[in-house]
Amino acid sequence: MHLVGRYPVRGAENIPSSGAFVLAPNHYSNIDPLVIALAMYDIGRMPRYLAKASLFRIPIIGYLLRKTGQIPVERAGRNTADPLAQARRIAQEGLAVVIYPEGTLTREPNYWPMRGKFGAVRTALESGVPLIPAASWGAEQILPRYSKKLSLFPRKTATVVFGKPVDLSEFAGKPLDGATLFAATDKLMDAITALLEDLRGEKAPTERWNPARHGQSEIGNFEKDRPADS
Repeated sequence: MHLVGRYPVRGAENIPSSGAFVLAPNHYSNIDPLVIALAMYDIGRMPRYLAKASLFRIPIIGYLLRKTGQIPVERAGRNTADPLAQARRIAQEGLAVVIYPEGTLTREPNYWPMRGKFGAVRTALESGVPLIPAASWGAEQILPRYSKKLSLFPRKTATVVFGKPVDLSEFAGKPLDGATLFAATDKLMDAITALLEDLRGEKAPTERWNPARHGQSEIGNFEKDRPADS
């Protein structure tokens, strides 16, 4: 990773030096989890990720994922234990859990965060740990969305910014129903988007991208088969 890029970090003071928290970054390249992992490692925290279960079945890679305490998540349709239960257990052990609230690579045409899912917020609220938004930008120059070819030269810069914990106090003690989780997740996505706006030096669209409204699946490579005018 250091051969192909530089990874400056902002907001490192917002990451607790000890104790559990949930980190919620944007997701726009298959390599941005490594960018986030490097940033966290450099400031002294080892991240635990929710990762696609299929990765755990790859020789060597699967072994490394298991040995480093990563959490397998099966795609829809498979019988599996609740992955968030495992995330909560890790948080209760005082460790850092990375949960991508978008759940997959953003479908937004210009790489802005799309609508979020409830996992990051639910884990933070149920575990009673801080929820820290994060954003990175520049990883798409190393590995564009859905590409399998790394751009090696010249070295790129992918910057990571960690935000202040999202204030979830207004949701404390409320039932974690759809309305509560939606409002809390919307607040989280606003925080992530604001961090990314600062990194990119531009404003995000006023309406957050919703794949369902554009006929897009949230599983697989949506770019491969999408119509030319989508």
